[in-house]
Amino acid sequence: MKNRGYYGDYGGAFLPEILVATFDELEKEFERIKKDPSFWKDYETLMSSYSGRPTPLTFAGNLTQKFGGAKIYIKREDLNHTGAHKANNVMGQGMLVKQMGKKRVIAETGAGQHGVATATMAAKFGFDCTIYMGEVDVLRQRPNVFWMEQLGAKVVPVKDGTRILKDAINEAFRDWVTNMDTTHYVLGTACGPHPFPEMVSYFQSIIGKEARKQILDAEGRLPKRVYACVGGGSNAMGLFSGFFNDPVELIGVEAGGKGLNSGRHASRLCSNDASAGIAQGYKTYFLQDDDGQMKETHSISAGLDYVGVSPILSHMHDTGKARFESATDTEVIKALQLTMQKEGIIPALESSHAFARAFKEAPCLSKEEAIIINQSGRGDKDIFTIADAVDDPEWKEFIIEKANEYNA
Repeated sequence: MKNRGYYGDYGGAFLPEILVATFDELEKEFERIKKDPSFWKDYETLMSSYSGRPTPLTFAGNLTQKFGGAKIYIKREDLNHTGAHKANNVMGQGMLVKQMGKKRVIAETGAGQHGVATATMAAKFGFDCTIYMGEVDVLRQRPNVFWMEQLGAKVVPVKDGTRILKDAINEAFRDWVTNMDTTHYVLGTACGPHPFPEMVSYFQSIIGKEARKQILDAEGRLPKRVYACVGGGSNAMGLFSGFFNDPVELIGVEAGGKGLNSGRHASRLCSNDASAGIAQGYKTYFLQDDDGQMKETHSISAGLDYVGVSPILSHMHDTGKARFESATDTEVIKALQLTMQKEGIIPALESSHAFARAFKEAPCLSKEEAIIINQSGRGDKDIFTIADAVDDPEWKEFIIEKANEYNA
C-alpha cells in the first residue's frame, strides 16, 4: 500500500486544504488504536454486551437440499443490534470519537441502516447527531427515518442531484467542513478518503474473524466460496477479510438493477459503464460518462444504489483477488422469497443480491463443499419496497386505508 491509503492505483485522500488537518488527526488516532490491543478487546466486549456478537453462522439445510450442491451457511449479521452489519463500524468509530473528545457526529445513509446504527451509537455515547439522506431514500425507507428521529437524530433530506446516497455523502462533507472542530463524520462504508476505507474495513473485519472460526468448527474445513453484496463495500470487506490468506474464492455481488445493458443498474466492477476516476475524496471505479460526469444509478435496494465502490475492492478486482458478479432486481426478489419460504429468514434486499448469486452457483459445487452467504441485514426495513415488488393486494389496501384515515 502506498502512502495515504492507496491500494494499487486506487484510494488516496483528495481533500480541500481546510480538511487536511482534520484527516491527519483522524489518521493519527486510528493508527494509535490499531496498535493498542486493549482497544480491540474493549471493542469486542462492547459488541458482545451491547450488540449480541458473535452473530451465528446458520446452516441452511432446506436450501441446501433444494439445490443439491454445496452446503449453504448464512452469516447472520441481521441479528446484530439495529439489524445489520452497520453497527460494527459505527460502534468502533464511536469509541474512537469518544477518545478524540468530539461531541457531535454526522453520517450519510442510503438504506437507512447506517443512519439507525449511527443514531443508536450517538444515543449511547451522548453525541449530538445529524443524518443526511437522499430525498428518494427518505421516501422508500420511511421506517428507518422514523427510528432515527425517535433515537434523537436530526434527519436532513437531501434534495440536490439524484437525491440518493452519493448526494447524501456530498452534503455530509459540506457539513464537516463547517463544523470539523466539534464534529466527526461517521462514514458508513469502505469508501471515501484515507483512512476511511481501511478504518471501516478494520471494524467490519469482526465478521470475517467470526465466520472463519465458525465454519471450521462446523465443517472442519474452509468454505469453497464466500458471497457478499457490494454497494460501497463494507460488509464484503468484513467477510472477505477473514479469508484473505486462504484458498477461498471471494465473490462480490453488485446491483444489476434492470440489467447490465439497460443503463439502469449500479454495477461498477462487472459492467462496461464504469471507469477509474476521482470523486468524493478518493480514486476508484465510478459509473461515469466520457466527460467524467456521474451517471444515474438504479437498484431495488437503496443501500447498493451508489455510483462508486471501495478502492480496496477495485484493487481486488484488477488483481483477480475477488470475483464480481451482479444480480437483477427480479433475481433478488425471487431469492428473497425463496429464502423466506424455505428457511424462515428474511434478508434485506441488499443481502438478497448475494443470495441470488449463491443460489445460481451452489448446484455446481460438490455436496462435500460449503459456501457462506453474508446476510448483511434484515428485510424489515424493505417492507414497502418488497410489498410493491410482489404486488401484494392486501398490503396496498392496508396502505390506502391508512392514508384515508390520516386524511379524514
